Amino acid sequence: MFGFSMSEEQRITRDTMQNFVKEEIFDIAHDMDEKGEIESSLLQKAWELGISLSPVPEEYGGYGMINSPIMNSIILEELACGDMAFTIAATLPSLFIYPLLEMGTDYQKKKYLPLCCNESFTPFTLALNEPNFLFDPVEMKTTATKKNSSYILNGKKCFVPLAADSSHIMVAASLDNKSNLFIISKDNPGLSIGEREKNLGLYSLNSYEISLENCEVPADDRLGGEDGIDYDKLMQKSRTGMSAIATGVSKASYEYARDYAKERVQFGEPIANRQSIAFMIAEMAYEVDAMRLMTWNAASKLENGKDAKREAYLAKIYAAEMTMKITDYGVQILGGHGYIRDHPVERYYRNGRGIAIIESMSIV
Repeated sequence: MFGFSMSEEQRITRDTMQNFVKEEIFDIAHDMDEKGEIESSLLQKAWELGISLSPVPEEYGGYGMINSPIMNSIILEELACGDMAFTIAATLPSLFIYPLLEMGTDYQKKKYLPLCCNESFTPFTLALNEPNFLFDPVEMKTTATKKNSSYILNGKKCFVPLAADSSHIMVAASLDNKSNLFIISKDNPGLSIGEREKNLGLYSLNSYEISLENCEVPADDRLGGEDGIDYDKLMQKSRTGMSAIATGVSKASYEYARDYAKERVQFGEPIANRQSIAFMIAEMAYEVDAMRLMTWNAASKLENGKDAKREAYLAKIYAAEMTMKITDYGVQILGGHGYIRDHPVERYYRNGRGIAIIESMSIV
């Protein structure tokens, strides 16, 4: 079980991320959202912090550090406090690297991990979401069929971040009614990438719908080989990651609304003195803490090698609900100003709505 005090390493990491957000992200997050593009130089700066590469063994070009779901949760929360879209983009290679590290065969690690470990930011992505009503990440409509020494994949995926820029995509598909992951090169003739999606939020994050039509994948590129993978563990780590991001977005909305309410004076006093506003701020504060504790509870179980299916699922659905509530309060507290794009609370609100809809855009 996790403790209620951070280790020295965790505090240093948290402070590093907070400083990075303050110095690099916060002031330009609005402009990136308006332009619909994330600054490549900013992605490079995040890449140089080693967030995705830290657990990769040195023999493959990484730093050889222990992968810590708790530490990763801290990192995701602090980055998301700056901007959710940037957080997803900056940590996107982890969606490819972490499953490969934990579930890949030796052949797959030797083949793909060195490709990920470049000096410059190199996107690799994961395609899991599907454009189907009542999409269930455990019951995929995308299918894989064994054919000699290959697998044939058919189906559609959506909300695939940076798909057009990624040389390889890890695709989730159902094989014999069990979910598996397959590594596909962008050059595969059976893979087609559609136009950039236009979504309610995450304006600066390029996401795409992709189609798989008789897409042939060598058997060696089925993650985990013939034994497949522990898909439940993948979902647990992904849901915990999304919960950490939700906590960061909610914290950002809470802190901005709190500070605004202290400074905004109406009828001779700060609006924070009014009971209705004070109650909303208090509720935002304790819900952010609750989200964080649920996230760390799931991350702690994962870090200790225990099953966290229940904890990760509850953290994710609670985070999805509370993020909408907290970011809505942020807009309400600012009143008419909350609806103006000059203030970030409307961006937190739009981006936070995606927590309930999008699966597997982060991992711990």
